[in-house]
Formats: sequence, structure tokens, C-alpha cells
Amino acid sequence: MAKSITWGTPQHVAARRHAATSESPAVKWLLIAIAVAFLIVFLFVPLGVVFGSAFAAGIMPYFKSFADPDTQASIRLTLIAAGISVPLNVAFGMCAAWAIGKFQFPGRSLLITLIDLPFSVSPVVAGLVYVLLFGLQGVFGKWLQAHDIHIIFAIPGIVLVTIFVTFPFVARELLPMMQAQGNDEEEAALTLGAGGWQTFTRVTLPNVRWALIYGVILCNARAMGEFGAVSVVSGHIRGLTDTMPLQVEFLYNDYQFVPAFAVASLLALLALVTLVVKTVVEARFES
Repeated sequence: MAKSITWGTPQHVAARRHAATSESPAVKWLLIAIAVAFLIVFLFVPLGVVFGSAFAAGIMPYFKSFADPDTQASIRLTLIAAGISVPLNVAFGMCAAWAIGKFQFPGRSLLITLIDLPFSVSPVVAGLVYVLLFGLQGVFGKWLQAHDIHIIFAIPGIVLVTIFVTFPFVARELLPMMQAQGNDEEEAALTLGAGGWQTFTRVTLPNVRWALIYGVILCNARAMGEFGAVSVVSGHIRGLTDTMPLQVEFLYNDYQFVPAFAVASLLALLALVTLVVKTVVEARFES
């Protein structure tokens, strides 16, 4: 009995927990060294190569690369695709997360599964599906051609596939927050006479604002960097349907290395800015 009490004392339990969650200095430094080496090899070295190759011929050729009309068109198209898909995904994500997190209804589990669909489907396959639906030989191809509506190999197709590959991000960030908060505050607001829109804007939305911003950041980053699905539906028409990732591919395959890396450096810079904003939002979200 005395041995059982000794082993069950709070001091002994605390010591066992400390031993289970702590490592020797040698192990700690080894793990840190592995993590740093991984970051250097797979993050910092590639970024260094991109920016080093972009400025290999000097500053003036770097900025001259962006004077190319096709490159400017690819930047505009990337901003258009992101500018349309992100707000639509914000609206969808808010509605889906609110419905799933606050209500019980038939098909709720199916809706959750469908939201995760773009995570499990290859972007190339997603692009091919849109071609089979809206292409000239697709399900709606003849009707679209008869009404002179162009989706595939045009901007609408690029926007559609960008929406598809990015729509889970906002919903997936908001859903855990809304499920964890429950309905108590909304029910209290309704009891005090607030309407549905007032409850949403003054109670629900402020509680999830950081998760919403975080989801928007991830959604925007994916929209600007999407390659596979956009490549399938774009037709690679220079100056018309090439986004920035597609323009990088074309320039590199055409042995225009400085312009290719210049555009790639712009994408990398956008990714770094996104990472910084993401870190700031995470810090605010956790505080």
C-alpha cells in the first residue's frame, strides 16, 4: 500500500510527465539541426536560385522582363482569376460553415465530404472534367457553341477551375470555429430581439474574423499559384489565357531564363508576403 501511494503522489506524476515530454540537449539540437537543414535544402536554396537567376543579368533586364505584353497579360489574368474566385469562395465558405456548424439537416455529412473533394482530386483531373462538360465535344459543348459562349480556352474556364480547387479553404478554416462556439451567443442575441442579419454581423462574424482572414489568405495563395487545372482548360493562348505559372513554363521552355525567373520571383514574393501575413494572423488568432 505504501509503495502504491509513493508511485501515485503528485510529485511523482509530475516527474513522469516531465520525463515523457522532455529530451536531452543532444536530442533537441539534433532535431533542430534536421529541421533547419530541411528548410535550407527545400526552401531557402530554391528561393535563392529563383531570385539569383532572376537578377543574374542585372536589375534592368529583371524589370524589363515585366514590360513584355504577354507577361503583363498573365499578371492581369492571375489577378482577375483570384479576384473573382476568392470573394465567391468567401461567400460559399461562410454559408457552408454556418449551415454545418450551427444546424443539423439531412445531407450534412455529404456536404462536409463534398467540401473536401478538391483536396482528394488531382487538379489535372478537375480541369479535364470541365473540358468534358464545357468543351466543344463535351456535354454542353454544342449548346454553348450555338449561343457563342466560350468557357474552355477562355477566361470563364480559368475562373471556374480556380474556384473549384480553392473553395475548401475558407469553409475548412471557419467550420471548426463555428462548431466549437456553439449556438449560445446567437440564441441570446435572438432572445434580446436581434434579427438574423444583426446576429450574424455582430455576433457570429466577429467571433470568426481571424479564421476568415486566415482562410482568405490561403485561398488567395492557391488561386494565384494554381497550375494543373488551369493548364488543362486554358489552351495556352499567349496574351489571353496564360496565367503567371503558365507564363513561367512557356518562358522557361523557350530558353528565356531571366524573364522566366523574373515572373517566378514575383510569384515567390507573393508567397513570402502571404506567409508573413499568415504568421501575423496566426499570432493574433492564438492570442
